Amino acid sequence: MPETSERRTVAILVVGMAGSGKTSFIQRFNSSSHTKKMRTYIVNIDPATTKLPYIPNIDIRDTVNFKKVMKDYNLGPNGAILTAANLFATRFDQVISLCERRRSEIDFIVIDTPGQIEIFTWSASGTIITEAIASRYETFLFYILDTSRSNNNPQVFVSNMLQAISVLYKSRVRLILLLNKVDITNSKQIMTWLSDFEKFQAAFDKVSNSASELGRSISVVVEEFRAKLSPIEISCLTGEGFEDVFRFLEK
Repeated sequence: MPETSERRTVAILVVGMAGSGKTSFIQRFNSSSHTKKMRTYIVNIDPATTKLPYIPNIDIRDTVNFKKVMKDYNLGPNGAILTAANLFATRFDQVISLCERRRSEIDFIVIDTPGQIEIFTWSASGTIITEAIASRYETFLFYILDTSRSNNNPQVFVSNMLQAISVLYKSRVRLILLLNKVDITNSKQIMTWLSDFEKFQAAFDKVSNSASELGRSISVVVEEFRAKLSPIEISCLTGEGFEDVFRFLEK
């Protein structure tokens, strides 16, 4: 169990598919925290990003050169990101030490991650990072789901849920599902699928026979997982739903 301290510091690992809005979430969360006079300590572990809308307190790019990793290990972009994360993970004790020095001053440690979600489903680096953080702080995994891609598309939704299940199974840290981009699409359909198993299965009636059968089978797995979720509808663009995020963290 994480050690207790006078100040409650919560760690948040922000994960999700590429383009789901992880970095935008951190930008909005950081600005909202400042408005609430709460302090956020941000760790970026995406080595390939070229521009961030916030200033990280710790940045993997300061210690691991993504392009050099590609060249030295003869890797493509995806392989280089995974390798860079592994290299960074070997020094993650230094990250923890820096966080500990500021522990009395910070409310949240937020970790921005690459879109290569494999880091948290099978790579050793994800396990090292998650266990190091969770052993010292109350820790949550925020899984960002792009509602504009998943809404009214049960196959895409199931694919996202399987990724989320894999992350939860590997990390064993409480996972919170954030339905992002509700400013451009209504997430009502997704919320219905999450709350009504029969309607979720019925959604596969509209897809091809082979996909329908497979989807129905997978939906049973998702149903077992659903009870462990705490879905929150948000918009990183407008800030909608962020009060709900903070209320959840204050529990």
